[in-house]
Amino acid sequence: MTDLATLDAVAQADLVRRGELSPVELVEAAITRIEKIDHDLNAVIHRRFEKARDDVASATLPDGPFRGVPIVLKDLDGLSMGDPCHEGNQLLKEIDWHAEHDSFLFAKLRAAGFVFVGKTNTPEFGLMPTTEPLAYGPTHNPWNLERSPGGSSGGSAAAVASGMVPVGHAGDGGGSIRIPASACGLFGLKPTRGRASFGPDDGESWAGLVVRHVVSRSVRDSAAVLDVIAGEMPGDPYTAPPPARPFAAEVGADPGRLRIGLRTDAPAALCETHPDCVAAAEDAARLLESLGHTIEPTSPAAFDESDLMGMFLTIMTPWVVHDIETVARRAGRTVTAADVEPLTWAYAEIGRAYTASQYLEAVNSAHAWSRRVARWWDQGYDLMLTPTMAVPPTVLGELVPPAENPLEGAVGATPVAAFTALLNVTGQPAMSVPLFWTADDLPIGTQLAAAYGREDLLLRVAGQLEAARPWAERRPATHA
Repeated sequence: MTDLATLDAVAQADLVRRGELSPVELVEAAITRIEKIDHDLNAVIHRRFEKARDDVASATLPDGPFRGVPIVLKDLDGLSMGDPCHEGNQLLKEIDWHAEHDSFLFAKLRAAGFVFVGKTNTPEFGLMPTTEPLAYGPTHNPWNLERSPGGSSGGSAAAVASGMVPVGHAGDGGGSIRIPASACGLFGLKPTRGRASFGPDDGESWAGLVVRHVVSRSVRDSAAVLDVIAGEMPGDPYTAPPPARPFAAEVGADPGRLRIGLRTDAPAALCETHPDCVAAAEDAARLLESLGHTIEPTSPAAFDESDLMGMFLTIMTPWVVHDIETVARRAGRTVTAADVEPLTWAYAEIGRAYTASQYLEAVNSAHAWSRRVARWWDQGYDLMLTPTMAVPPTVLGELVPPAENPLEGAVGATPVAAFTALLNVTGQPAMSVPLFWTADDLPIGTQLAAAYGREDLLLRVAGQLEAARPWAERRPATHA
């Protein structure tokens, strides 16, 4: 019998197309796997099993490219009609708030034939690179239950890495696709800004820092799902340039001989890089050289400017105020400090103190800085290679800030997001590739970033790396 826990979404969809398995069998098998191991992981916080059974048994199940394939949705970064959306927040959990419509992204996933089997754990409003909300408790990393799966898409990453489902919805505002992919031994592609619509509710989030996609076990799954969700929708304020051909066609295509810059020290000396993370990036560089690419120890000079985190916080924290006001509208009452986590409230207090002019100046500064970064690619470089995180997967509880000094959380999170967050500012596509494991079997991801709009190049290189050093057969200790 086929072990569905080890098959990617493309392979599962192919079984349905060939009549070897039915959509009902795929979904029932995923439900069984979730019930079998999620008590150890706490990844799927909203089980959508009966709805999924109804969806997959319906005569109206769309005949799309992923007909019948189970997927989990992050409990943030989009709305699915009739389902709870609590965003890691205790108040939304208490009132059990449900969405009244689909986001465009989720509607596209439904139209592709995906079946939503559950929603996954996330830190409150996605503000931390670990998944340990007070509302739902920590999600555990399937490679080591004492470690974090990263965040903010840690629930989805744990569900995919453990074999519950082949692919999981994710979002990325400072590394929240790439960080969980790195921590859980998955492939995670952050698309170009504007690649997928935020409609109908939003035009953008965090002034364009946030993008949405998936975490997956295979490169081809990521590419094929990107083909499903990409593209302009009515009313979008901007959109990424359309690809020359489907993203799925790039996997296996020859990337040519590329000029790649390597950097292992953290931008702007934000933190020290752990030796295992340096080793992972240098190992990836040697692998890329063996594949015919040129590696040079260089990166954009703008990465060493000293005010980067201040600029990021000036943009991000007013959006936390917006998140709290959104919760207030849904709850029908004022939100107080008791209704959110201490770090969330501290960020909101910072955000309230900024003037509109200061916020707009930070946005303009981010745009100007992004242009300085882009000049490096204009000098003939194709990709930049770095560690995904400056530290291995963190121990659960390590990044949870003390209530009396919640901003310690921001300081502790810096090494996790030091290499990823800056590429949210520029809007460039970037990916974490699972090529390296530590001596105690913890995955360490390697990040590659391309110029704006060049997911095609990243997918070609990712496919090349996946063929040269396959990772699909590696299994975490907790696996279905």
